[in-house]
Amino acid sequence: MYMLIETRTSSLLHLTRSPGIRSWSVFVGIASIGLAAAYYSADSLAWKLFYMAGCFFVAAQNLEQWEEAVFDKNKGTVCLKTFNLYKKMLTFSKGGSEQVVALLHEIRDVNVEEETVRYFGKGYLVVLRFVTGFSHPLTQSAVLGCRSDVEAVAKLVISFLELDRAESQDVYESSETEASDADEPQDEY
Repeated sequence: MYMLIETRTSSLLHLTRSPGIRSWSVFVGIASIGLAAAYYSADSLAWKLFYMAGCFFVAAQNLEQWEEAVFDKNKGTVCLKTFNLYKKMLTFSKGGSEQVVALLHEIRDVNVEEETVRYFGKGYLVVLRFVTGFSHPLTQSAVLGCRSDVEAVAKLVISFLELDRAESQDVYESSETEASDADEPQDEY
């Protein structure tokens, strides 16, 4: 699953994402190695605590981020937030969350991009394209395999922002200007 819909109204779209089963499996596997090393070790208590803490930190580092995207038409903003457990632990809860805020009217397109993930194949993610030429992914990590889930989220965002209607109006206006240009006499040089 790429993202879950928390809230969907005519003026608010709230999408969330939390670490998937693969991420939690890696977390439990690495943490279990630390627990097993501490349990079966004949070392002192300090070394056993070191094994457990070290493996827990490595496990937390490999855990995916919690992410959310809030599209608010009333405020006219999109707020993309990420929360990272590892950074939260390292900064003693002072950091670990990042936030990007952009204006809704500056989003001109929403695309699905393919990203090559080493050793695992292809991943897909939604990218917001802005009028300024800047692009920003909706989430920081790609989903492996399920392109249809990512495309469904992209279509949801496009319909919420009414970008499909704006594109059809642009095509209609450009065809009108082309027709009026054809009516004008052409200068020959």
